[in-house]
Amino acid sequence: MRTIRTVGMVSETALEDEWLRRATAAAIEAARGVITLGGPVPPATPVGRLNDTELGWVLAAMLFAWISKRAEQAACEQLDTEQTIRMTGLDPEPWDAGCVAAILPELASTSFDWSQPITAWPKDTMVEFLLTAMRLIRKATIARDLSDKGISRQSNASVIARQTNAAAGGPLMTPDEWNDEIGI
Repeated sequence: MRTIRTVGMVSETALEDEWLRRATAAAIEAARGVITLGGPVPPATPVGRLNDTELGWVLAAMLFAWISKRAEQAACEQLDTEQTIRMTGLDPEPWDAGCVAAILPELASTSFDWSQPITAWPKDTMVEFLLTAMRLIRKATIARDLSDKGISRQSNASVIARQTNAAAGGPLMTPDEWNDEIGI
């Protein structure tokens, strides 16, 4: 059976794909902006020789450009900024993988017989294990979603850049401050 499309109508999936392409292109352009003559990372530096600070500059530039483009999408399409930024088009979504990783220590401390391989567990034990994991994941997901500290709240990009650089052992400066004129 054929589906009839109105000429000139674009599917939501095609629009989302276009925004993801734009976000990726912005991230790549931002990385290239950090890797310039006179910039924080010289252009001929092999990737394997970048130190943590230099890698932090590249990562921060890419991440902030990607988030910026996704926030632009949210504004243009009148969507929730947090949810739009979190939608990556990946499966599984990194936000969900983070919730699963967060519950692993608690899941490991449950009373399941970890000396046996999971494939040796009886069906009832496997069902109990999966239900326990689902309950813990649900709890972590709710905590994540109800947090008042989202991606686009509490801090602006320069504050986050400074925090990222400091965590990597770098200076408390953003990439654009490296080229500021020194007033004498």
